[in-house]
Amino acid sequence: MTTLSHPIGDSVIMFRRSLVRMKRYPSMTIMLVGFPLLFLLLFVYVFGGTLGAGLPGGGGADSRADYLAYVTPAIVLMAAASAAQGTAISVAMDRTEGIVARFRTMPIAPSSILGGHVLGSLVQSMLGMGIIMAVSVLLGFRPTADPAQWLVLIALLALIAFALTWLTVAFGLLSRSVETASNTPTFLMILPFLSSGFVPTASMPAGLSWFAEHQPFTPMIEGIRGLLAGQWEWATLATAAGWCVIIAIAGYLWARSLFRRPATADH
Repeated sequence: MTTLSHPIGDSVIMFRRSLVRMKRYPSMTIMLVGFPLLFLLLFVYVFGGTLGAGLPGGGGADSRADYLAYVTPAIVLMAAASAAQGTAISVAMDRTEGIVARFRTMPIAPSSILGGHVLGSLVQSMLGMGIIMAVSVLLGFRPTADPAQWLVLIALLALIAFALTWLTVAFGLLSRSVETASNTPTFLMILPFLSSGFVPTASMPAGLSWFAEHQPFTPMIEGIRGLLAGQWEWATLATAAGWCVIIAIAGYLWARSLFRRPATADH
């Protein structure tokens, strides 16, 4: 077996382990998808009429439909953040229950242990985002993206999920308990509310507006929104991709550093 095929084969095995865990604990997947779905229904049917009327060019008879199209990208991003939060929990479970320590004694590539978590989370994230998108379409959302824009959209969503997953892998390794791991990534669910995801940034107070315009989730949401609307906003897409690369690299390096700590440092 070559040097390259060994880590790849081990990563495939760990990926299968993550899929088996998803199958055995479907309640986790349902919960991670359920919260974003609840927010979608809440904001569309409770606040949608009022918030839609306040959108630029809003105020017509279809204000709720306008708001559905506006808020869907934010909820899709929340689905990715929710799945990433589940990754932190899974990693923390493996670490606190001694499974990671056991894997370290086996003849497997160390990189495959975290790689399996990341690949499994990507599947869960894409599944969750797909469900949110499908529900939005059932509620009346009609994207106007062409095939090329759909391909770029899928690539952008995968990149976002990949970046958030590596960040939460680090959170899971850092946490000393599963409870801490479930709470640490909570800010990822809060940041979409402090972005252009639910209301335009121009409607916010000056300080909050500045933060919303310059935080990572705003270009990600605007990039998704533009693609779904059939628009090529290259500067926004480049900014979103740049943030994803930065977060992914930072999360990976942080996770690798934490994973290499001696086992005694975890206690």
